[in-house]
Formats: sequence, C-alpha cells, structure tokens
Amino acid sequence: MKFSGIFSMLLLGAVAFSSCEDSTSTIGSSLVTDDTQIVIDSTFVVSGQSTLNPVVQSRTLTQLLGRLDAKEFGSISSDIVCQFLPAITMETEGVTVEDVDSAKLIMFMQPGDFTGDSLVPMGLQVYRLTEQLPSPIYSNFDPQGYYDPTPIGSTIYTGHAMHNDSINNLSFRSVTVDLPRSLGQALFEDFERNPDAFASPTEFAKLFPGLYISNSFGSGRIMNISETRINLYYRKHDKVTVDDVEKDTIYNKVKSYFAVTPEVVTNNNILFNISRELTEMTRNGDRLIVAPTGMEVTLTMPTRQLIDSYRNGAGSLSVLNSLSMSIPAETITNDYGIEPPENILMVLASEKDKFFAENKINDNKTSFVATYNATTNSYNFSDMRAYLSSMLEKDEITADDYTFVLTAVNIDSESTSNSYYQTSVTYVTTISPYVTKPAMVKLDLDNAKIKLTYTRQYANN
Repeated sequence: MKFSGIFSMLLLGAVAFSSCEDSTSTIGSSLVTDDTQIVIDSTFVVSGQSTLNPVVQSRTLTQLLGRLDAKEFGSISSDIVCQFLPAITMETEGVTVEDVDSAKLIMFMQPGDFTGDSLVPMGLQVYRLTEQLPSPIYSNFDPQGYYDPTPIGSTIYTGHAMHNDSINNLSFRSVTVDLPRSLGQALFEDFERNPDAFASPTEFAKLFPGLYISNSFGSGRIMNISETRINLYYRKHDKVTVDDVEKDTIYNKVKSYFAVTPEVVTNNNILFNISRELTEMTRNGDRLIVAPTGMEVTLTMPTRQLIDSYRNGAGSLSVLNSLSMSIPAETITNDYGIEPPENILMVLASEKDKFFAENKINDNKTSFVATYNATTNSYNFSDMRAYLSSMLEKDEITADDYTFVLTAVNIDSESTSNSYYQTSVTYVTTISPYVTKPAMVKLDLDNAKIKLTYTRQYANN
C-alpha cells in the first residue's frame, strides 16, 4: 500500500527600492513553491525456503554437553573438545611438586540454563587430548584419534543436584570432576621447567593439548556450560612470627590456573537428527530456522521491485529515507520449552562463510541483525537503507545481490556511557553461529512487510 503526505511551503519575497525622490516602487517579486511528498511503499512480496544447515563453526565460549530426544525437535547430542589458557604465573615459592594435592575440572552454568529434564541422571567422562586441535574447527569435528582413550575422570550429575553455594548466594551451578593428581603435578612441573610457555596459548597447547569431555550414559538434557576451569589444590609452606617466635606453617590453597577463554580453541561436537515433524513442515512449504545445527532460511529480496518503485515514483530531488523489513515469527509447539533464537542474521548467501570466517559484524549493507520481539512475535530489520542505496548505484542486479540467508546467531556487545550527558551506547563486538542451546522458529514470509520510504520534491519557480 502506498501513502503520501504533502507538505507545502509558500515563500513570498518582495524587494523594494527607494529612489532619490523618496518614491517607492516594486521592481520585481519572486514566488517559489516547493511541494514535498513523503512516499511510503509496502507493496512488496518476500519469498524463501528452508535449507539445511548441518555444520556451523563454533566461535563461542558456550559449551553444550548432553543428549536430548525431543519429539518435535529431533535427537541432538553434544560433547566438547577444548584447549586451556594458563595463568602466566604459578605459585612456586614454598611449594614443591609433592605439595600438589589434587586437580579438579569445574564446569559452571547459570541456574536453569539447560534444555530438558533437570532430574534425569547423566554421566560424563574426561579424556586427555594427545593431538593439537585444528583451527578453524566445526561442529562435525570427530575427536577420534585426538585423545587417549583411557578416561582420566568421570562423574554422574543431574541438572537439579549440581553444586550450589546457597550460603554465599552464588548465581551459578557447577559440575566438578576429580582429575588425577599426576596431571596437576605434571602441569606444575611444566611451569617450573618452562614458564615462558605459559605466556603463550600456542606454546602451552604443545605441553597440554586440552581435554575431551563426552557423554558416558543417559539422555534427556543438554547443559549450557558458560565457564570451564581446572583448579589446582596444593599446600604452601611458610613461616609466621608469633610473639617474636618464628614458626613453620602450612596453608592449604586452591587456584584456578587454567580456563577456557576466547584465546584458545573450544568446540561443540554436535550430532543432530532433525525430527520427522520438522521435516514434514518444510515439505509443506514452511520456512524454519532450527539451531544450533539444522536449518536456515534462504530469502529472496524483491530488490528489482524496490528499485523500480523508487525510480518510478521519485522526482529529480528525491531522497531515500529508509528501508525496513518485519518478519512474523511463530513458536513451534514442543514439550521441552524450545524457543525461537534470540537473534538472527540476514547476510548475502554468497558472503555467509566469509562473514563468519573473518569475524565480521553487521554493516547494514550486506548483513543485518534482528532480535526476536516476544510481544509482537516478529523479527525486525530496521536499517536497510544502505543496501538499497548500493543497489541503486549498480548497473546490473544479479541473484547474488538479492539472495540472502537467515540464520541464528549469538551476539556479544559492549556498552559505553557518558556520565556527564547521562547517555550510553551499545556496540556489537562479535557475531557468531548460534550454539547456545536448542532453538527453532517458523518464519511467516507470506506476511512479511517491507517498508520503503522516500521523499520527493518538486520546485516550481
């Protein structure tokens, strides 16, 4: 539907001159009328279809562990391979290798940050990696041949009975796995022999390639791990002076010397078999985004129609104001609380792989992001003006210019504030393939609305 608002301005100028005889006459006058019209065109049609997205590059610290069979979603399992960033120093004064008492792997998660049944018992096993992890690494990575098949730790856990420090009111839960004392001692000795290696993630990975953490039994839950550490527990010998008498003393200490961070490689090895229900929906023409792996939507923008609308309706003094798109979204009914992904990326299909490989963020010209609005049940791309501007400058439009992919993503951001002006600005810092937890949504492209707004002006003298 097209709308136009007409705003008129009447400018009347009269110039008077006085003669030396004090007579006044009108030498001339000018009348300029500017007609300004704001045109809104929303008559465009969007098309698209679901396409498989079986593999994603893991570029997030979120680690998925577990196995889940959800009738409406599918069967998904995920285990973990990860390197560790070491602390650049370790406490060695008053500490010997024999004082290293134990080592523990601790995986932290936010309360309720899992998909599935909190009560079902599940098991995990930990293995030591023997080979360097590849980089980049993808969700279909097979760890066979990369680890020693003898487990170095195991535990049984539930989502409900994880460690919870209610006394200190800590806002996290954790799963703890006892590791061999010999591993902690070996890491301590590595630092004593070669402390410089602990200043470089690459060099440290040569000493300790990392861990493989896998499901050992159980099904019914996928856990979202937000932080992973290795703690060393040890004794420190020292001397204290009491009443002018120096005495020997021993402190029992614990330090988180190793952690999974953005500087090292971590990956979720995901196996996903999409459900019969979702497959049938796509056969019926529904457009679905299913994550972390599964499906995305290939979308065809009506770019030629947008260009025609602007050029045919615009005048010589026209200005392109804005271009936006709103896509209705429907939650897919399921018994596990699987919801639409919080954010989706719209990127030219020909540039999707490059976008993630080069750690790009949206430029609002070839790539855009939208956040799910639970109130309106929609994704809104509000700033697409630069895209159409670039298309208007091209001599020829090809399929690569208007074929986009809609895919689920994780978005990290930072905020800066100005206390004087009491303002804050939020910046997107990273956009990565979505591997946070199971998610799915149906996009209603038939009712998507594209809104093109431009101003045209006619000058009459």
